[in-house]
Amino acid sequence: MPRSSLVNRLRHAASTRAVTVVAPAGYGKTTLLAQWAATEPRPVAWISIDARDNDPLVFLRHVVTALGRVGPQDPQLIASLDAPTKAAWHGVVERCLAATASTDRPYLLVLDNADLIHTQEARRVLSALVARIPPGSTVAIGARVRPKLRSAPLRALGALDDIGVDELALNSREAHLLIQATNPELGASETADLVKICDGWPAALYLASLSLRDGTAASLRPTQFGGSDRYLADYLRAQCLAGLRPRELRFLRRTAVLGALSAPLCDAVLQEEGSELELERIARANLFLVRLERDGDWFRFHLLFRDLLLRELAREEPHLIPTLHRRAADWYEARGQLDAALEHADAAGDADRVASIICAIAFPISCRGRTKAVEQWLDRFDAATAERYPKLAVHGSRIFALRGRTTDAERWLDAAERGARRHRRDAPALRLMTAVVRASLCRTGARQMAADADSALLTLRRKSVWRPTALLVRGSAALLAGSDEEADVVLRDAAREAGALGCNETQMIAISQRSFIARRRGEPTLADELSADARAVSVENDLENYSTFAAALTASAQTALRHGKWAEARDLLRATEPGRAFLTEATPWLAVGVRLEIARCYLTLRDLDAARALAAEIELLLALRPDLGVLGERTRDLQRDITTLTAVEENARLGLTPAELRLIPLLATHLSFGEIAEQLSISRNTVKTQAISIYRKFGVSGRSDAIAAAARLDPTRAAA
Repeated sequence: MPRSSLVNRLRHAASTRAVTVVAPAGYGKTTLLAQWAATEPRPVAWISIDARDNDPLVFLRHVVTALGRVGPQDPQLIASLDAPTKAAWHGVVERCLAATASTDRPYLLVLDNADLIHTQEARRVLSALVARIPPGSTVAIGARVRPKLRSAPLRALGALDDIGVDELALNSREAHLLIQATNPELGASETADLVKICDGWPAALYLASLSLRDGTAASLRPTQFGGSDRYLADYLRAQCLAGLRPRELRFLRRTAVLGALSAPLCDAVLQEEGSELELERIARANLFLVRLERDGDWFRFHLLFRDLLLRELAREEPHLIPTLHRRAADWYEARGQLDAALEHADAAGDADRVASIICAIAFPISCRGRTKAVEQWLDRFDAATAERYPKLAVHGSRIFALRGRTTDAERWLDAAERGARRHRRDAPALRLMTAVVRASLCRTGARQMAADADSALLTLRRKSVWRPTALLVRGSAALLAGSDEEADVVLRDAAREAGALGCNETQMIAISQRSFIARRRGEPTLADELSADARAVSVENDLENYSTFAAALTASAQTALRHGKWAEARDLLRATEPGRAFLTEATPWLAVGVRLEIARCYLTLRDLDAARALAAEIELLLALRPDLGVLGERTRDLQRDITTLTAVEENARLGLTPAELRLIPLLATHLSFGEIAEQLSISRNTVKTQAISIYRKFGVSGRSDAIAAAARLDPTRAAA
């Protein structure tokens, strides 16, 4: 795989006197150095270091011999390296280093596998060699572990270049070329899956391509590639695990249950001390342990390496896995990191704890743009199982309702109410929560919605996260009753308390509702301000993918229309469509209310087709939830206005005159032209002339067809 950009970077760094290429096995360090050497105009001396080079004399002999390709070396110097006396040792080393620094031509010296040098004397020689490389020459060091060099002076001079995992990882284009060379039939999305799984690790990508080539479509897909793959497992065991001591292997296996590792967490999970030193040692050894932030204390394993370790753990110590996860859950929960605690509690198979943690995080997470995560956790339970956890069931019902999942919302609320009857200790709190959700669902009408909300508000504590929702549905119930003034006051309190408690979705809905009220009351400036506030809450808290965001978008569209920004208004209304599909009868007061406001916007834009489509959606919702108070009356007003505007638009398109509009209703009667003329006090010929004109404009040839064509018009209202 050509690494052209890296090779060009190395070739054009003229002032670079030392380059380190450091990465774990399989990142193409030797390949990169070889490609550089093949294109390098300077003479190249290459040494592939092995264990024998830990003898500094052997190492120096290899260096001097390799530099013989750059220029002739003193034969006596090479001979002196064969068996120097102890007294002459320092002099021999100095002469060798001086020879490397005094060559006539600049050169590139490649020291591959430098991590195999570990004796103190050989490391001193290596450091001195790097420090005394002559200007114009470069020493390139390839290693799995960063060599211990005195590199600070070179770094200060800008004469040291470091290339690591980030640079050596294949980008998407390179990975695609590598995989396609072996698997040309693989699609772009499957290739992208492999690149993501392998995280750009070249050896893993190559081994994955071999596995796909040797497997079948039915038995192996790109997303299935992992630590169980025979090629990858053999490679990792040989390259990374074979040389480790049992204690080191045990540490790696057991800590693999952790997505992120820190010394205190590892100590807690393993119930032993010393994890800090172990993590630092593993990081220095480049065993696929990635530091999560520069100079930070948190790490993670490479995904594929972790996958292998987890499989090793399942094979060697399967009984220990739940215990390790339980300890991790304890550690995270004690520190208030409930998301991570939830993952480990679930992995430990502790359903009681999972339910408890979901109840603790459901409100804050769902109000900050992460409802999808909560939904995924809730979907691990069904309504029957949720009955064992009534508090979980009521949280689930609330979230399902706001996401438009009507059947789930109703089932889970029923499960919560049944479970509450068996959990007497928690019954008072559960009654309050179920009352709020029952009010939100509005299954039995606006009056009961208000009653349920009022009963909850009587005893809900001021700091309860359920109180803003109770205020929201109580204010919305006042809207259904036609009490806009009362609704505005309650919704204002709902927005204020929701903002204080971080219930951002509730805050957004309440402010949007207030904007609609202000616009109906003839307070456009206040409505504009409220619409801007609702939009700001949405954007700041990542609520743009929520179905309820349609309310804020609609309020913004109304503001755009007031200021004559027609194109912007259309874009905003169009943006409501994805979320609008999930505004269902689960929250009918919001689903119908928002659609009415959107339809009014479309009437302003004279988009009758869109308005009719919304009116049809509203009719379906009202058929399921008929008792929505004034929303039914507003729906009828909307339909009348659509009919009127349709007639006006049709009349304008057809160009009917007032006299012709006056004649149309009489054409639909049994009266003859003469009788119509007598009734209108005009001549029969005039009636006939006007009728023929109507036929022409309608595109018909007779009276009966004209009557049928006129059926869609409301001439009386249109004429007015």
